[in-house]
Amino acid sequence: MNSHKLLKTALIGALTLGAASIATATPAPAGAGAGAGMSMVKCYGINAAHKNDCKSPGHSCAGQDSKARDANAFVAVPAGLCEKIDGGSTTPGAKG
Repeated sequence: MNSHKLLKTALIGALTLGAASIATATPAPAGAGAGAGMSMVKCYGINAAHKNDCKSPGHSCAGQDSKARDANAFVAVPAGLCEKIDGGSTTPGAKG
């Protein structure tokens, strides 16, 4: 009989905790997110190794650039951010 009371208390506690976490979750503000009208631009020279978004000289797929901060590899960033990043440029470097 005591084990039934203990089990009941544990289940009620778990359900209460779950309901409380759902109730306190904050939804994202309207307009937040990648597809919410945010303009993205190609920012060259800021990629990490194997983290480029598209082809550059020497390969044709995203994620294949083995050189970090490659002047010919780009990462898509929100418009206006590229100029604020050290080494970022909206134009590719010299080919070669």
